[in-house]
Amino acid sequence: MHITLQFKVEDGFEIPLHYNHILQGVIYNTIGRPLAGFLHNKGFMSNGRSFKLFSFSRLNGRYEIHKGKESIEFFDDVNMTISSPVDEFCNSIANGMLTKRWIDLGSNRVEAKKMLVRQHRVEKQEVRIRTLSPIVVYSTLLRPDGRKYTCYFQPGDPDYDRLISGNLRKKYEAYYNEEAPAGDVKVERLSQVKMHVMNYKNTVIKGYSGKLLLTGPSELLQMAVDAGLGSKNSQGFGCVEVV
Repeated sequence: MHITLQFKVEDGFEIPLHYNHILQGVIYNTIGRPLAGFLHNKGFMSNGRSFKLFSFSRLNGRYEIHKGKESIEFFDDVNMTISSPVDEFCNSIANGMLTKRWIDLGSNRVEAKKMLVRQHRVEKQEVRIRTLSPIVVYSTLLRPDGRKYTCYFQPGDPDYDRLISGNLRKKYEAYYNEEAPAGDVKVERLSQVKMHVMNYKNTVIKGYSGKLLLTGPSELLQMAVDAGLGSKNSQGFGCVEVV
């Protein structure tokens, strides 16, 4: 399920350029405390790995970047999309926004003006999507001297589909507590992808955005659309929508 929220902005507002942690905080402060505690402290488990099973987009609106201050200024109403396969989570977000209405984005208070709820149903073994926030796919590798380093991948790289498929299978098994359907997910570019270098709580992360064609088991494609593609979804990466 996808929930798109529109925030009313009277005189504009300015927030740090790398603001994912601010939006993540808004989400955790909006949902009910028991659910927030469960997701933050445990999450849905699969073979020792924890998945939050939600993602969210970048802020969309008219803006200007102030490089010297490492900030971004929005001038008009802005919107963001939150997605998840978990009904309890989506209901909690919707009820929380209707109840609170006023939201703190950093040091700025904005009004939740409108809400649009959509359910993208994936019934075939292919779906066209576009990214609402960059997709992060990576592996942690070892240097010859034993030090670890992170290698990020983009669509078309040899290991990309394997990592995407493995991640979706684990999400499926974590949520449904059963073995994922057989078959792999393939990713094909439908447009030129753009690389983004972002900073999340002093950690540099690389991701890619664009339009993509996903093929594979419809159950895994549905999980990709709802829970997000790739890693670090709950930090604001890999949120997608059907085109």
